[in-house]
Amino acid sequence: MFHENLKGRVAVVTGGGGVLCSGFAKDLASLGVKVAVLDLREEAAQIVADEIIAAGGTALAVGCNVLEAESLEAAREKVNAVLGTCDILINGAGGNSPLGTTTKETLELKDMAEKADDVKTFFDLDAKGISFVFNLNFLGTLLTTQCFAKDMVGKENATILNVSSMNSFKPLTKIPAYSAAKAAISNFTQWMAVHFADVGIRVNAIAPGFFSTIQNAKLLYNEDGSLTERSNKIITHTPMRRFGVPADLTGALVFLCDEEYSGFVTGVVLPVDGGFSAYSGV
Repeated sequence: MFHENLKGRVAVVTGGGGVLCSGFAKDLASLGVKVAVLDLREEAAQIVADEIIAAGGTALAVGCNVLEAESLEAAREKVNAVLGTCDILINGAGGNSPLGTTTKETLELKDMAEKADDVKTFFDLDAKGISFVFNLNFLGTLLTTQCFAKDMVGKENATILNVSSMNSFKPLTKIPAYSAAKAAISNFTQWMAVHFADVGIRVNAIAPGFFSTIQNAKLLYNEDGSLTERSNKIITHTPMRRFGVPADLTGALVFLCDEEYSGFVTGVVLPVDGGFSAYSGV
């Protein structure tokens, strides 16, 4: 088995019931890592844990709210009692809100003069929605790290992996709150890499680009299977001319978790986006 040194370690994956983070959990479990699958929806976490166990791995499902310190501490106590203390922390919980999203890509003069009822401009963005997005992505990462990193200080080969986004390199239209929150994650990753360097914890991030999954198929494709207008823009600006699939993240995940491959790598935000963040459009 490759990455033998990872075998027997404990990984905590927040947002583990989701598409990409469930893939992280399964990938690590296949290498012999004991995985705690944390998710706000415990039933979703349990499905992933059951799949890991059925495949011969070790997993524990834990319902957890990353915005509540008490919930995180309860999760930590359960993980420590069943699997042991954390070696690999993956901060994957995050997301967006319609309240932090504009209807159109750009503001037009007519939107100010006679705005249609179904149009939401920059001036209509909801402060509570913006706050929710920032809290879920940034504060959820901070609180989770405060909780689990206590057990990682001074450990050999401890590592934290945050989930940023290609939005952190180039903000996307319509989603200012999510883009800014992911930019904060990238910055925070660098900050933590410096802060934890003397106690032996490496901190890096993966920045996924546009990934095609069952969950977002209706957003990416029309009913006839053709690309939507927005999806066509994405592919046009992706040098590799395709969407990513969860398996495209496996190499980056394992590389950043395994000190034999990345022992001198910390503070890095690694784009896995088919070149989207590198392309200027011309």
